[in-house]
Amino acid sequence: MGEELPHIAVVDDDQSIRDALCNLVNAIGYSAEAFASAEAFVASDQFRKASCVIADVQMPGMSGVELLKRLAAERATIPVILVTAFPQEATRELALRNGAIGYLAKPLREETLVACLEEALGA
Repeated sequence: MGEELPHIAVVDDDQSIRDALCNLVNAIGYSAEAFASAEAFVASDQFRKASCVIADVQMPGMSGVELLKRLAAERATIPVILVTAFPQEATRELALRNGAIGYLAKPLREETLVACLEEALGA
């Protein structure tokens, strides 16, 4: 049997961003599943099984930083990469202090996201 692909959860309230990120994740050889909100991700079976999470910082309801804190509180050891269209140094510092692997500004550079995913997955 083949080795199971790392499974990446993509959490973003913008459908076009979710689609683009999932397409990129699949193109580089990983498996991706999209979620329209952090709440949908938390309620899914992927909450504890994902190999990595790519989440938007600003979403209605639970933000990406709040999702990061929720994962930490639940002792889930899933690496998280946060992405944002509105980068702020204070939010970046908060995210990294709370365990985010990366804090990337949109529009994402493919090579930056790939490098961040490889770091998160230990590839």
